[in-house]
Amino acid sequence: MRVNRILLSSSLIVVALVIQVSVLARLHLPGAVPDLLLLVVLGLALVYGHVGGALVGFAAGLLADLAPPADHAAGRYALVLCVIGYLAGLVKPESGQVRSATGPMVVVVAAAVGSTLLYAGVGALVGDTAARHVGLGGLLFTAALYDLLLAPFVVPGVMALARRAENDPLAETNPAKSGDIASGWLSGGTGLRIGGQRGGLRVKAARARVARAGRIKGVKRL
Repeated sequence: MRVNRILLSSSLIVVALVIQVSVLARLHLPGAVPDLLLLVVLGLALVYGHVGGALVGFAAGLLADLAPPADHAAGRYALVLCVIGYLAGLVKPESGQVRSATGPMVVVVAAAVGSTLLYAGVGALVGDTAARHVGLGGLLFTAALYDLLLAPFVVPGVMALARRAENDPLAETNPAKSGDIASGWLSGGTGLRIGGQRGGLRVKAARARVARAGRIKGVKRL
């Protein structure tokens, strides 16, 4: 199980870092850059918990610190993602399933804002004042906006992969529930309960079969 965690986390971190450096960083969007690496750490932390989230965050941040074209001190982003991964792991759903989009959306916004502030704070301690010249307010707003728009396409998929790699009996016995994470994001804002609708249809079908069997038995007795 631990080997599965290491392999999956390493693969997702490397892919996310490559996409972020080679694609997202070159979009030249106003303000911040969409932080795909942060979203991957959040998705893993929401499944692995606070300890796993902290370890994954530290490894992901350290790799980002060493990967070109990094222009800051090594360990700076590792510290940021380690703290964010730990805090995100503390709000891990007990059932492992996300039924509503509200909770994860709040986590993403808080992580985007918190990571930006923490990164700027650590930079101020080591003499990096770039955030002041760019405008901290604009960075906070754009970081939260970009990550929030990107999160529904990243976090649910990462959580589903992490649960499957954990050999979760719940995911194996009922594969349909792996879609509950994504359905929670999509239905949370609209008030729809996809899982509840499926359960209601199953109950109605079972009641119909029982009633039909009762009528057949009554005919035979006559």
